[in-house]
Amino acid sequence: MTDVNNLNTTIGDVSRRELRDLVRTQLRILLDAGDLQGAKAILVPVQPADIAEAIEGLPETMHALAFRLLSKDEAIEVYEYLDYSVQERLIAELKSQEVRDIVDQMSSDDRARLFDELPAKVVNHLLEQLSPTERQATALMLGYEADTAGRIMTLEFIALKDSMTVGQALERIRSLANASEMIYYLYVTDQARRLMGIVSLRELVTSQPEQTIGEVMTRDVIFVNTDTHQEEVAKLIQRYDFLAVPVVDRQQLLVGIVTVDDVIDILQEETTKDIYALGGGVQSSGDNYFQMNLLEVARKRVLWLFVLLITNTVTGTIIKSQEDILTQVVTLTAFIPLLTGTGGNVGAQSSTVVIRGMNTEEIRSLGPLQVIGREAIAGALLGGMLGTIATIWAYFLQGRFEVAIAVGVSLIAISILASVSGSALPFLFRFLRLDPALMSAPFITTAVDVLGVLIYFNLARIILRL
Repeated sequence: MTDVNNLNTTIGDVSRRELRDLVRTQLRILLDAGDLQGAKAILVPVQPADIAEAIEGLPETMHALAFRLLSKDEAIEVYEYLDYSVQERLIAELKSQEVRDIVDQMSSDDRARLFDELPAKVVNHLLEQLSPTERQATALMLGYEADTAGRIMTLEFIALKDSMTVGQALERIRSLANASEMIYYLYVTDQARRLMGIVSLRELVTSQPEQTIGEVMTRDVIFVNTDTHQEEVAKLIQRYDFLAVPVVDRQQLLVGIVTVDDVIDILQEETTKDIYALGGGVQSSGDNYFQMNLLEVARKRVLWLFVLLITNTVTGTIIKSQEDILTQVVTLTAFIPLLTGTGGNVGAQSSTVVIRGMNTEEIRSLGPLQVIGREAIAGALLGGMLGTIATIWAYFLQGRFEVAIAVGVSLIAISILASVSGSALPFLFRFLRLDPALMSAPFITTAVDVLGVLIYFNLARIILRL
């Protein structure tokens, strides 16, 4: 127990990352030693999110053992923070009653997300074990399309009537607070559950008890529909600094709310997808990349690497077709990697800023032609600066002025080409309803490599008069 006492005394003195590492290390040592009471004791002062991360860092064989150390209430809370792959593994390893207790007590939106990741047979089995109320709520949410407000909303919210007094509303909040995910915003509906208005807890507390909700509520309510894409919901909450936004169906009936904690998860998920895509066509399904099976990792990454392999073959064929000029001026070969590499970097920069502008709507006021024209000018300026340096450097290395001029002029032309390609292709792929982030990187590389080499050799022929 000495290790446990030492851990508890240092918790207040370490950063969150150090704490997670310390808990994970000590937890593994105690589990290896079979000291279950000691392992259970070190988890008592630790936050659920940190416990979840500590469990994820253990070997797979220890996940279920560590999870069983938690009390029922702790287990329910920690389970929602675990990665989906770990959640699925625990469902397979825990007893049926343990699984039923955890899944039944999960919030409706987290449960729907979990069921999205599980095989249909497992989902059907779990649905049968839920209480009738939770089964109905989960079936309702699973009926909406993936990645929409209907799928990510929570059904645990407090609705009020406009005829209620402030005093009655506060009593209702007290009685339902534990069963609701959000009490800071209260939504006002009519007898048919149509959304009429919104009132904050602050407004209720500062109003007179005898006032009616209709007198203090705000009638101009910003809401989303059940089929609104989750990324649009996230942008709306981010734009207006909401803690939650109501969700209505086609009849304008209030069916749920999306809370800011879910939006943070969505933004992280969407950003991760974009970063993976920009990193060379790596497709992310939402799972933790570093916990995926290596064969699955290879399958997801090989497609675009194969495209780039074919591209390099084409580039090599072009270079081979220029043997006559290379035989006469061998030094031209030395600068091919410099030109294609620089062009690829310029194109990647342009595509990154354009795709980011699309996601944040920063370029909404600009048309595609304005954006492409702006990037073309930027490419010309970059090419001018880089081309000047490359010309001086090429002359210093090879001592031939004509070769140095060919390299510098080619770099200017390739920079303009790369900037235009990097800014135009995202617009093209969005028009074709393809993911710009996923599609742009390999095609920009293709355009810059193939066309860049052609530009270089043709300019060299003109300048060297070959």
